[in-house]
Amino acid sequence: MKDSLSIKEFSKLSGIETTTLRYWDEIGLFSPESRDPNNNYRCYSPQQIVAANFIKVMSSLNIPLKTIAEVDEARNPELIVQMIERQEKVLDKEMMRLRECYSIIHTRRELINFGMNVDESEISTEWRDEAEIIVGPPCEFKEGQSFYEPFMQFCRQAQDLRINLNFPIGGLHESMENFLRSPGQPDHFFSIDPTGNSKREAGEYLIGHSRGYYGVFGDLPERMAAYAQEHSLTCYGPVFALYLIDEICIKDHDQYLARVLVAVKKE
Repeated sequence: MKDSLSIKEFSKLSGIETTTLRYWDEIGLFSPESRDPNNNYRCYSPQQIVAANFIKVMSSLNIPLKTIAEVDEARNPELIVQMIERQEKVLDKEMMRLRECYSIIHTRRELINFGMNVDESEISTEWRDEAEIIVGPPCEFKEGQSFYEPFMQFCRQAQDLRINLNFPIGGLHESMENFLRSPGQPDHFFSIDPTGNSKREAGEYLIGHSRGYYGVFGDLPERMAAYAQEHSLTCYGPVFALYLIDEICIKDHDQYLARVLVAVKKE
């Protein structure tokens, strides 16, 4: 092997990009052994591959270059173990964040795709699997109060309740009677965060859809009740109203699309 390597030769042997080697040199982290006096080109020795590999491995673990530089000269097994244990905790948190991001993406993509292809005029019954949800505290609607104020109260409480507002939020009515009486005033708000503290039970559900701003359902409650009566179905348990199309993917709030579900059984 040659005693002196150009930056391209050193890059090929070490597997480190030339742009990375130049940057390391500029910040004083890892410099060539010498410079060619004729053209000032960087000249590396083959032995430097060992030192460069330390930086390469640590950098691949997302350890900051500043930290790598601090331990470079004084490194020993104990110091390196301490450094990678700290980094392990950092990566654990990052993996949790990424898993959460993936879950939000998966959930919203599924809802939006369904919303783009649903027949909004149809009332139907479908089997639904069990689903994890987080149910918030009871809503308190004062006289003349709109949907907005209790919802904002729920959002303010979200952090203490460990509710991730990046997941879609819905309204839960404790019964079909409550939904018919006050469709825009849910008894609770809920999140479809899969780390939920509650469940939407598996079963046969009556399902309908409506366009409109939050808490606006038009004649959907009456149409769902009429369908249940016509098909000899009894509604039981809570009513779940969740928006498939909302401000995340559309500007016109009158075009938001809600899906309403309530468990049913044959009379």
